[in-house]
Amino acid sequence: MPEGAVIAIGVGLLGVFWGVLGGALLQQRITQRRIAASERSAAHILNEAERRQKDIILEAKEESLRFRQQTEAELKERRKDVQRLERRLIQKEENLDRKLDSLEQRQRNLQNKEGQLDNAKDELRELEEQHKQELERISSLTAGEAKEILLTQVEREIRDESNRLLREIEKEVKEEADQRARKIIATTMQRLTSDVVSETTTSVVPLPSEDMKGRIIGREGRNIRSLEHATGVDVIIDDTPDAVTLSGFDPVRREIARVALTKLLHDGRIHPARIEETVEKARKEVDVSIKEAGEEAALEASCPGLHPEIIRTLGRLKYRYSYGQNQLNHAVETANLAAMVAHELGANVEVARRGGLLHDLGKAIDHDVEGTHAMIGAELARRHNVHPGVIHCIEAHHEEVEPSSAEATITIVADAISGSRPGARRESMDQYLKRLEALEEVANAFPGVDKSFAIQAGREIRIIVRPEEIDDLGANRMAKEISKRIEETLDYPGQIKITVIRERRSVEYAK
Repeated sequence: MPEGAVIAIGVGLLGVFWGVLGGALLQQRITQRRIAASERSAAHILNEAERRQKDIILEAKEESLRFRQQTEAELKERRKDVQRLERRLIQKEENLDRKLDSLEQRQRNLQNKEGQLDNAKDELRELEEQHKQELERISSLTAGEAKEILLTQVEREIRDESNRLLREIEKEVKEEADQRARKIIATTMQRLTSDVVSETTTSVVPLPSEDMKGRIIGREGRNIRSLEHATGVDVIIDDTPDAVTLSGFDPVRREIARVALTKLLHDGRIHPARIEETVEKARKEVDVSIKEAGEEAALEASCPGLHPEIIRTLGRLKYRYSYGQNQLNHAVETANLAAMVAHELGANVEVARRGGLLHDLGKAIDHDVEGTHAMIGAELARRHNVHPGVIHCIEAHHEEVEPSSAEATITIVADAISGSRPGARRESMDQYLKRLEALEEVANAFPGVDKSFAIQAGREIRIIVRPEEIDDLGANRMAKEISKRIEETLDYPGQIKITVIRERRSVEYAK
């Protein structure tokens, strides 16, 4: 091998050695640097952990301090509450001690008064015994007779005094109640007026001529029988000139017959088939009129939202009268009166208003259903989900059910006001005279009555008693007893004033 090649190989091996050595040294330095960096990072992490540990400890100390301060504040407040309670207890104890002292003092005073009372009783017994002995000596009466005289005298004095006090109390109560009642009733009556028409159970249809009577009767009475059968009313043809009378207890049927007969007279064609057709048309017209009347009444009384069947039944009252008063107008008037009175007294205005409007609802169907009109109307309202308070007003307005609400009582009052105000109702002369006679008979039935006079169209009765039989206290009792007897036995609109007159006249003649 040439010498130059050997040298080259030796140089190459030497370079490789130094390269390996340099790489090992470089790797060692890199490793040392990484170790140093790791140590620095570990030291930084430890420092950060120590710092966070210190912060956590510091926060815990602060939170503990705050909790301690809060707890101390609460304890301080509770100590104050306890101190206040202790002071209040001490004050109560002091008050109780004072009350006990006062009670003891009162008990001692009562004991002293009891002793004085016992002494006074002993003195009174001694005086009473002396009085008895004096009475026996003066009047030569026994103790029993004197006792009876004294008792009679004391009883008379007590009765006179109690009667006087009773009259004064009644006078004060009546004045206050009358004043408030007059104010409320006058206010409501001044705010509401209505027209009144007369009562009738018949309808008169005018005829264009007397010849129409024969056409209404028809051949062998066919037409009149057909008309009566279709309408359910009696057609009365008598000597009344140019008029036919329709009679029936159902005012709606009577109105249908009147409308149908008027149409037949206007048309001129009167025969059974035409009668049936005309009656059916008249029935539809009257049904529409009834519905419109009910809706108008509900609107006038400010009672929206009523059931359609209630509206139709209410509208039937348009053809119903009582003592000459139209029942639909009476219902609207009662509703407005009840609302006014309820407003004055602070009651439920809406319930009172609806109770007044529907209180006579049963009168529209009482000829078809058994029972009183109040109960019939209440049952009809109950079937159509009327408010329970309104139902109670309906069933209690004649006190068949005890009124248990202010609105029911207001309905009773409004009904009485509407029926008894001047000009509201009219009754026949026979009924009027019978009512006055019955009123005087009730008064004359009492012992000691000399004369009685029903005046003011039966709204007042004056009774003259025999003074030797009835004293002042008896006159007062008689007025109360007569008022109760009238309430129990008679039916009358409004109220009746009972005046008992007791007077003694002494007459002598100078000759």
